[in-house]
Amino acid sequence: MKKPLLQFTDRGIYCAAANVYLDPWKPVDKAIISHGHADHSRWGHKQYITHHRNVPIVKHRLGDISITGKEWGETFTINGVKFSLHPAGHIIGSSQIRVEHKGEVWVFTGDYKLEDDGLATPYETVKCHTFITECTFGLPAFLWEPQEQVINAINEWWASNKANGQTSVLFGYSLGKAQRLLRHLDPSIGKIYTHGAVENMTNVLRPLADFPETELIARDTKKEDIRGNIVIAPPSAHGSTWIRKMVPFVTASASGWMAFRGARRRRAIDKGFVLSDHCDWPGLLEAIRSTGAEKVICTHGYTEIFSKYLQELGYDASPLAPKGGTVQLGEEEEEIIAQTLAKDETTQLPSPVGRGAGGEGKEVNT
Repeated sequence: MKKPLLQFTDRGIYCAAANVYLDPWKPVDKAIISHGHADHSRWGHKQYITHHRNVPIVKHRLGDISITGKEWGETFTINGVKFSLHPAGHIIGSSQIRVEHKGEVWVFTGDYKLEDDGLATPYETVKCHTFITECTFGLPAFLWEPQEQVINAINEWWASNKANGQTSVLFGYSLGKAQRLLRHLDPSIGKIYTHGAVENMTNVLRPLADFPETELIARDTKKEDIRGNIVIAPPSAHGSTWIRKMVPFVTASASGWMAFRGARRRRAIDKGFVLSDHCDWPGLLEAIRSTGAEKVICTHGYTEIFSKYLQELGYDASPLAPKGGTVQLGEEEEEIIAQTLAKDETTQLPSPVGRGAGGEGKEVNT
């Protein structure tokens, strides 16, 4: 029986013909990395290949590593197998990975979204025979509002809080969501403060994009200086002693998981904004349809349900989990899913399959 061009192994997605792994979760000799989030770019590989805009992100997270940057659409050949990277639209530097060998084309999406957020290079359709797609939000319940509408609501929320003499604390992941928020916040409303994790990552990305001026909240930052302004912080800062400096404050979270009833309440968040860096249900279906792929492999999320739906549409679709056992969840994702599904009696949804456990910060962008 002919072996597939890409296989799931206990180290990650493997191309045997090239002896290369895609986003491996264990140390390997050569890894092609889709983007900089901790569950996709891990420490310990001998050689990394990724888009050049992702290089500073990975080096910031992983330190002194051997890494090579490629341009969009640039073909590079390894042992006769052709590889190229194409925009995924997820965060800055995020790529789909195209693999071609002996007339057969596979595409691995990594994480992706179709909406142009004005920051990441917009998603590009890549024709292929087999499409390996994430389906983090692969349920019909997930339908995103346009970004402009959500951002307007965030700025109105901030202005209202300021009028009430309150500080706005907005939670978003330090890589990806935080910069997307910063890019579109209205600085005419007030000053933008940041948590250290957000400030550090934003400084890494400032050479690649325009962001408004921000000020790091330091030990000597005075409470009266922060009042009425907005603070961008990672979700892990909620409930910590760090946030006490913001009193009086109101909190909000920007995430696709805010579409779940109960998610905001379970996380003790005052306001939820549904803003995701992944495809919603229509986006996933549109992406798959546009590739022309006959075979679809579903990873990360509601793989069973989504693949069954695709089968009903006539696709050769299947869910995929790493060889040798159940996929591990990142801590942040596991916490969110547990709080929004297992503990929420109003939400009758099955548990999704997660991604590999996270590294630095245990963050995955949602």
